[in-house]
Amino acid sequence: MGRLGDATASDVHAAFVEFRAKESDKCLSAQCIYCQSVRAKNTSRQRQHLLECPNYLNAMKEHNPQNPLLEMAANGTPTPAMKTPKKRDLDTMVNGFQGDASGSRSFPIPKPSLERDFQMCVQLNPKISVGPGIWGQRNWIAFVSGHWNGRWGKGTVIPGGQDKQLVAQDLSTHVETNYLLQTHDHPPAFIAVRTEGWRVGPREVLEKLDDPMQSDEMAREDEFNGSREGLLRGQEASDTDRQYSEFDSLDELDLLDNEGKSKGRSSGKSKNSYSSLKTFEVVRQQKLSLWTRYRPSRKNLIIILILLSGLIGVLSGSGFYVYKTAPSDGLSPPWYPTPLGGTQKSWQESYRKAALMVEKMSLVEKVNITTGTGWSQDLCVGNTAPATSVGFPRLCLQDGPLGIRFADHSTAFPAGITVGATWNRDLMYKRGRAHGLEARLKGVNVLLGPCMGALGRMPAGGRNWEGFGSDPVLQGVAAAATIRGIQDEGVMATAKHFIANEQEHFRQSFEWGLPNAMSSNVDDRTLHELYLWPFAESVKAGVASVMCSYNLVNNSYACGNSKLMNGILKDELGFQGFVQSDWLAQRSGVASALAGLDMSMPGDGLFWADGNSLFGPHLTLAALNGSLPMERLNDMAMRTVAAWYQLGQDDKSVWPAPPPEGDGGPNFSSWTNDEVGLIHFGSDDKTTAVVNKFIDVQGTGEDFHGRLAQAIAAEGIVLVKNEDHILPLSRKGSSDKLDLAAASKFRVGVFGEDAGPGDGPNACPDRACNQGTLASGWGSGAVEFPYLVSPIQALESAFDSDHVNITTFLTNNPPFKQSPEIIHDQDLCLVFINADAGEGYRTVDGNRGDRSDLYAQKGGDSLVQMVTDSCGNGESDTVVVVHAVGPIIMDNWVDLPGVKAVLLAHLPGEESGNALVDVLFGDMDASGRLPYTVAKVPEDYGKGGQILYYPNGAVPQQDFAEGLNIDYRHFDKFDITPRYEFGFGLSYTTFAFADLALTTVKAKSSLPSPRPEDLDPPGFDTPPPDPSTALFPAGFRKLKKYVYPYISSTDEIKRGDYPYPQGYTTKQHPSQAGGGEGGNPSLFDIHLNVSITLTNTGERKGKEVVQLYLSFPDSVIEESTGEAIEFPNKVLRAFEKVELDVGESQQVFMGLTRKDLSYWSVVKQNWVMPVGGDFTIRVGRSSRDLPLEGRW
Repeated sequence: MGRLGDATASDVHAAFVEFRAKESDKCLSAQCIYCQSVRAKNTSRQRQHLLECPNYLNAMKEHNPQNPLLEMAANGTPTPAMKTPKKRDLDTMVNGFQGDASGSRSFPIPKPSLERDFQMCVQLNPKISVGPGIWGQRNWIAFVSGHWNGRWGKGTVIPGGQDKQLVAQDLSTHVETNYLLQTHDHPPAFIAVRTEGWRVGPREVLEKLDDPMQSDEMAREDEFNGSREGLLRGQEASDTDRQYSEFDSLDELDLLDNEGKSKGRSSGKSKNSYSSLKTFEVVRQQKLSLWTRYRPSRKNLIIILILLSGLIGVLSGSGFYVYKTAPSDGLSPPWYPTPLGGTQKSWQESYRKAALMVEKMSLVEKVNITTGTGWSQDLCVGNTAPATSVGFPRLCLQDGPLGIRFADHSTAFPAGITVGATWNRDLMYKRGRAHGLEARLKGVNVLLGPCMGALGRMPAGGRNWEGFGSDPVLQGVAAAATIRGIQDEGVMATAKHFIANEQEHFRQSFEWGLPNAMSSNVDDRTLHELYLWPFAESVKAGVASVMCSYNLVNNSYACGNSKLMNGILKDELGFQGFVQSDWLAQRSGVASALAGLDMSMPGDGLFWADGNSLFGPHLTLAALNGSLPMERLNDMAMRTVAAWYQLGQDDKSVWPAPPPEGDGGPNFSSWTNDEVGLIHFGSDDKTTAVVNKFIDVQGTGEDFHGRLAQAIAAEGIVLVKNEDHILPLSRKGSSDKLDLAAASKFRVGVFGEDAGPGDGPNACPDRACNQGTLASGWGSGAVEFPYLVSPIQALESAFDSDHVNITTFLTNNPPFKQSPEIIHDQDLCLVFINADAGEGYRTVDGNRGDRSDLYAQKGGDSLVQMVTDSCGNGESDTVVVVHAVGPIIMDNWVDLPGVKAVLLAHLPGEESGNALVDVLFGDMDASGRLPYTVAKVPEDYGKGGQILYYPNGAVPQQDFAEGLNIDYRHFDKFDITPRYEFGFGLSYTTFAFADLALTTVKAKSSLPSPRPEDLDPPGFDTPPPDPSTALFPAGFRKLKKYVYPYISSTDEIKRGDYPYPQGYTTKQHPSQAGGGEGGNPSLFDIHLNVSITLTNTGERKGKEVVQLYLSFPDSVIEESTGEAIEFPNKVLRAFEKVELDVGESQQVFMGLTRKDLSYWSVVKQNWVMPVGGDFTIRVGRSSRDLPLEGRW
């Protein structure tokens, strides 16, 4: 461990932990235990603090030889007296090393092997304090209770038994563990959570703590017997207040022998309002490591303290008070009951068939097809069970938006942000079609994409790259085209994530050490005109499924928000398919079903792989005890079956039945790459079969999907700078740069890790590392690459080796000082930099989902500056290629004289290098356009464009106060000059815009036509089901953690008055903005045709994106209130991508619908077209280059 010098107590302890993790021969033995806490029970205080590690003792002796505990150990063997030290001995042990706590360092816990058994661990961090009198200014110790036979994982061990344990990566923030926070001056404060046999929640006093060795299930006494009425009560107005209430008394865990106890105060809430938190097992397989998330960081320590300040409050005297409040009541009004499906003509036949099938289903079969079977229980990431009596198969639901996740021999397409940058409707559709074909051939029924939320409100948002850009119209066009492509292959598409899920920080309960997710607080008009717009276009395209998101919206969970799912999605937008939860986004049972949730995914309850579903048997009991109306359950089932019929999945010639009836179903496993593997990977069932058939679905010849991926990636490259027309490059180099007297070949230097293959495209699970060239973000939206053409691979093939010499330095730290010739001898320098992001369950280089800033990562800015300054002794040109998930700030280098060209290549997928070469050498025109704004400094995006990195409450609140003004709209409103504006991109040719013509198709009128009458939904009488039909069949073998619809006994059924949500009985009037898929059909009537003439005035063939922006009339007044209606300066409303030969002209037509020309009136609750004043129509090549203007 080395000399400690003036180290403080925390330095020593942290160093000891670090040492212990590294020394396998000494301190990692079962005899070397630093601090073991024995659970205190009743009034008997058992404490065991062993000091058996000789190295630790030597360190203590070196620093404080007078410590009496040293006398208790001889050669590392404790004396009997040492097993139960007196309090003064413990104080001496803890305080034996003196020093300034505020100046000591915090050591990260390393990553030891999972195979080592330990009993206890401890960490000190002196930097954390919440203020004087709370935690004081002294050291605090985080005692992490561990099972006597636990394991050391990526940070700590928690109790629960060797076979039921949770390995956490960050002991400082992971509230799903249990730990004691203790100062020297105050009694302990315990954040109690249930692992196995424990209750969950903060409480005012913990009087009794059950022995963790006793694995009691502590089943809650639900008032309505099993339907989880308490936990799942329907008070949508305050979803999060259900988390904590009364708890059984717990023994006080008092390691420092503070005898004072506090008496609890009743919360006044029902016993049913607490929840039980289960552990989930350690999963060591690479693919299952998805959900082990936490890594130590200062940010996480700050998060836990904010949580503690909310949960524990002020410590004082002999006890402590707990801050315990629910968030303010949700602002979304209730909307019940769920509108029935089958009201639209385009779905009429599918619902007729569905009604006939569902009517014949048993109760448990209806539950079977609306509940997932549990994480990793079957072959796909999401699986439903079948209704065998009627021949309805189990369904496979699989990520994701850019390929088939966890599948072999399938295409890694360019990401959504790259597709958006093409502005090419045809490519959007073709990508969806190829994606759908691959899904069908892999046996996937439901594809979990496309993604249109996050919309891109915050440029650093971790999952923006899965969507198509920061504008609702661009997102809507791309999403609709993708959906049509996918569903034309008979695969159900999923529009996700519904809605306002704009950042990864705090998106999900408990993922960030907080018991609740963040609330996105958005007003009605902003919701409709921005975030809902692409979902409306998706519904209009006939999407079969919508996925509700993790976050709260206006303090009500999105998957339990009746206004969103019932009122807006199913009534106003006329959605006919089924709503599924994001994986564990469901936070209630009956309440969420009543609010419009149709399918629970992956089937587990509040925690991963716990097998304790919020639907499943609880949905069965809810139907049997009457708390869930059978009409609602029938509608849930019918929506799923109707979508199956709608996509033609009843056609056995295309969709053969799964085994044992046929050879259909998924032909790959998400959990193993072996040919033969477990059928139910996450259970205790050891049955194996052929689970991976390795079917190649990538196409062949002209239909090889790699060709399409390359075309998309090439058109998604945006050329933002091209001084002196340095691009396109010549394959033979540039003769005017070549000194024939000094060299015979043109010299090209390629710099940057991003140019190379790194350790391969699949080196890290879920692509959660930034190494080699960046072709995808990370998370559930990523896929396994079948191959990846790196830029250097393509460049070496593209340049003529007879004329060009390439030298490569695939690092961001080239040895320029040691070997200056590697940069001084170049005629051209190509620099590759990148910026990565992804889903919040993983952290990459300090970016936990969301980017920590908007600059190039891994020293990219410095690399560009170094290369540019020295390339050819400062005389040669530099071309910069950026692979990124979104905009980066490039003002540190973009104006350097040597930087002649910059290409934003986004996330190109498997054909990265080939696509880049196509544009670099001019095989294709540079035709990509920015789907977002590039700012000069991060602050230019405004307050609404910033990630909330630190929680501002126990339920973090993100107010969308900027309203409609995000991205380019914000820049316009505040007259901020961007570095590169939305829609911008250079071409290798030039185009002229002329002849703007506006033709009225329909006159202006304020409101859309009256809502058309819905079709009568199909229905059938459902008599009360026989409870005995819901019992487990005799001799049924239950698999561990597999979610079943059955109940164990009819005694579980207890009837009562279910506390239906507020507003449940209020009659709702159908929205006048509804009446068709996507909204009132008249919203999509064309009112104005716009045409222009586009001419290629350059010297080569090329493509231009014609963009139409609309400005609303001035002085629009809400008649009923006299309020002036504000509008953005201009909004994108239409676009077309056109390819023209040299000198060719073409007339381009774009239509504007009633909805395009309307705003959402929060007073009228309808789309209103201003009839007074003039609309301004502007057409051009970007949001700030609009040469044509007209008025209507």
